[in-house]
Amino acid sequence: MKKTAILCGLLLVVASLVLVGFGCASKVKQEPYIIGGIFSITGPASYLGEPERNSMEMLAEEINAKGGIAKHPVKLVIYDDEGDVTKARLHAEKLLQKDKALTIIGPSLTHTSMAVLEITQKAKLPLISCAAGSAITSPAKDRVWVFKTAQTDQMAVARIYQYLQKHGTKRVAILTVSTGFGVAGKAQLLGQAAQYGLTVVGQEVSGEKDTDMTPQLTKIRGTDAQAVICWGTGPAPALVAKNMKQLGITLPLIQSHGAASKKFIELAGDAGEGIIMPAGKLAVWKQLPDSDPQKAVCKEYATKYTAKFKKPESSFGGYAYDAMRMEFIALEKAGGNKAKIRDELEKIKNFVGVSGIFNMSPQDHNGLSPKAFVMVKISKGEFKLID
Repeated sequence: MKKTAILCGLLLVVASLVLVGFGCASKVKQEPYIIGGIFSITGPASYLGEPERNSMEMLAEEINAKGGIAKHPVKLVIYDDEGDVTKARLHAEKLLQKDKALTIIGPSLTHTSMAVLEITQKAKLPLISCAAGSAITSPAKDRVWVFKTAQTDQMAVARIYQYLQKHGTKRVAILTVSTGFGVAGKAQLLGQAAQYGLTVVGQEVSGEKDTDMTPQLTKIRGTDAQAVICWGTGPAPALVAKNMKQLGITLPLIQSHGAASKKFIELAGDAGEGIIMPAGKLAVWKQLPDSDPQKAVCKEYATKYTAKFKKPESSFGGYAYDAMRMEFIALEKAGGNKAKIRDELEKIKNFVGVSGIFNMSPQDHNGLSPKAFVMVKISKGEFKLID
């Protein structure tokens, strides 16, 4: 009897240990999925990089609060390249060698993206850029490991020229910044002009950190241009607007999508009134019809972002938001296998994002069309949908 009692007691202890062990095992988290980020969080392009970082962190918090991806928590490692090519390269190497990232999202700029993709391509590491240059993903056969969520400069120029053609404009002057973004934009502005019956009658270039654009604008005033197109990011486009007003140049000013943020409106002040530019639908989501599939996505992003950061939402932050959401889809299907993540990103179809409706393919690692842009005008300090 005594032996039976002892045996029963031992069995109970073993059973308890098994249950405790099972309970602990069920609570053990899987290894984290490490996602890298490289953005221009400080420096002249900080108004791009800061919302990109914020959006990435916001989504990681959300997914981790829900238990992660297949029980794997998401771990972010984000670096600030300050818009500097050398720092972007160093951060990419660190994410690859030290941090063991499965994917890198960013950089914010075309020239920093071009530098980073040289590293990620060789390492066979998926990169989802948040920059506009068409060359980042084109041709896709040479950019197998690179994707991007920003609408391209090619699309932006097409939308601008469609708008100008529609309004009878025949002659334009262009002022482009000397960065990778400006160089790529200039190539598209010159290359597409004839297709839309336009002649570029003036070509001027500015430095990213120039503090006075009056010499270039004075030359443009001497042409017979009917409109001025400025192609840049950072403070420079706002300075162009102010200098045009100071010089009394009343020609229509058209900015690139690189200026499509509330920060530009703030920097330009009164000189921003009436400026036209292509923009993603986020800039005017409240003016979209309810039938537009992007309206709900833009509303959700804008509502969450402004509530969390007490700052206006940004199309640039939307690039990182779209990249993270697509990355989650790829991780859900591919796990931590980099090659499979790449394959899943390439298969994404009819993905409704903040920046457009994405249809990736082996031939197109951006997946957007000019329809991802609308034309807007600044009116009383707000963007107004005009086309």
